[in-house]
Amino acid sequence: MSFLSLPMIPPALQSELQRIEENTRTLLQVSTSRATVAQTPKQVIWTLNKARLYRYIPVVPAEQRHKVPLFLVFALMNRPYILDLRPGNSFIEYMVKQGYDVYLLDWGTPGPEDKGLKFDDYVLDYLPRAMRKLKAVSGSEELSMLGWCIGAILSTIYAALRPDDGLKNLLLLTAPLDFTDKQAGGFVRWVNDQAFDPDKIIDAFGNVPGELIDYGAKALKPVENYIGSYLTLWDHLDDPRIVQSWHAMNTWVTDLIPMAGATYRQLIQELYRENRLIQGKLIIRGERVDLSRIRANLLNVIALADHISPPCQSESIMTKVSSQDQLLLKVKGGHIGMMAGSGAMKYTWPHIDSWLAARSE
Repeated sequence: MSFLSLPMIPPALQSELQRIEENTRTLLQVSTSRATVAQTPKQVIWTLNKARLYRYIPVVPAEQRHKVPLFLVFALMNRPYILDLRPGNSFIEYMVKQGYDVYLLDWGTPGPEDKGLKFDDYVLDYLPRAMRKLKAVSGSEELSMLGWCIGAILSTIYAALRPDDGLKNLLLLTAPLDFTDKQAGGFVRWVNDQAFDPDKIIDAFGNVPGELIDYGAKALKPVENYIGSYLTLWDHLDDPRIVQSWHAMNTWVTDLIPMAGATYRQLIQELYRENRLIQGKLIIRGERVDLSRIRANLLNVIALADHISPPCQSESIMTKVSSQDQLLLKVKGGHIGMMAGSGAMKYTWPHIDSWLAARSE
């Protein structure tokens, strides 16, 4: 006989104890296991080193699809399946159903042998080769490229260096491009402290551990990340919808990968500290990155509550490019929530689809 069913315990207390027991079991299960993620059907069509290019299986007949394919470029230090978190909460699933031919570049996990990889390699080796395969498979000489976070840095640099390579539409999400304001939120104040030495980190580890980068991001909002998230889960453990969403997000948040050491050094020194990209002083394999060479149609999406890449780091790109067709879109949510949170399908995805659909024929 369970202690919860003993006659001396009042029924109301028995019920409450049973609820607590069930909630504790649910909490343990979702906090110590991985959710099933990235379920939208896809196939690998290209590889290079650790990187893989996926094409998502179309669900709309060919004659009804948008002519211009969509190429997704995510950050280097997180898994890209945040764009395909779970059925019903997947940007990729949404865009495939809207009739886009969707491709995703997964950078993979850099090993010790990759510590010398730089922005130069990602921009001038990986991206062009992946795009050539995309064009061959899709049959289109034009494409739309969507870059998120550091993926937006890579996409911006590419768009400036290769403006005549078929890039029709450039979509930037929470793009950390301008570090003029050294007192802005995010990492900029930390990494500009003279006590912070990225070379010591790289010398010690080779590649910067994902756990170190993750700690830095969480430390920007420690109460919310280390306490608030779990309290919110506990308060909603009897709501399967919220529990499943939390489980999937926690799976992504804890699925960490390192960043190539040389790339990290460039990010901190040449961008965050010296602000070379926005000032037109960034050199990639001997080529100066001139933002005025960007002519692609530009959609710049900023999250109003972004504490990782504050809006001031994204807005000024609009005055640097030569794009005649450009739109700055400010949406609700934070750095991740604006694309993967509960309001993404209402506030962000339809705006992206509406803008892109008109420019994908």
